[in-house]
Amino acid sequence: MKMKNFMICFVVGFFLIQSFGVFAQTTEITPPKVSPNVEKVLNTYLEALTSSATVGDAATKILPIAGGHLIAQSGNAIADDVIQFSLKKDHQNAHFYQSPAKITRVQKIENDYDGYGVTLIEGTTFKIWVAKKEGVAGMPAPVRIIVPKNDPSHPKVISNIGSL
Repeated sequence: MKMKNFMICFVVGFFLIQSFGVFAQTTEITPPKVSPNVEKVLNTYLEALTSSATVGDAATKILPIAGGHLIAQSGNAIADDVIQFSLKKDHQNAHFYQSPAKITRVQKIENDYDGYGVTLIEGTTFKIWVAKKEGVAGMPAPVRIIVPKNDPSHPKVISNIGSL
């Protein structure tokens, strides 16, 4: 009886684990298939980082292209913890990366979201890897940009910054 229960649990568990793959909608796409609007936001982000004297200046510059968890719940500023940690790291390291961006890899994630409450944004996310400058050691780093369902002409940089 124990073996039969074990087999039933095993089979059910196996099919549950396999079913998660059905919901995963991540696909690799070639860099030329990134829309010009998404690429423009990526380059605007990198330019804001490299042209800002302070992380506070960078926060002001990226606000129009930021979304999701990067935005404070007030909806009108970059979140303090993002400035102190993730944005600070990207600001310090952005000068190691090519600008305009040389895209090395792109993952397209459909039906994605970022944020909570007033900062919630839903749409298609592009996780874009940016190459370092010639002669700089290290791997490309990802920047996530979402194309909102309700406003596809205004893509936004979303959370998980801080990898540059």
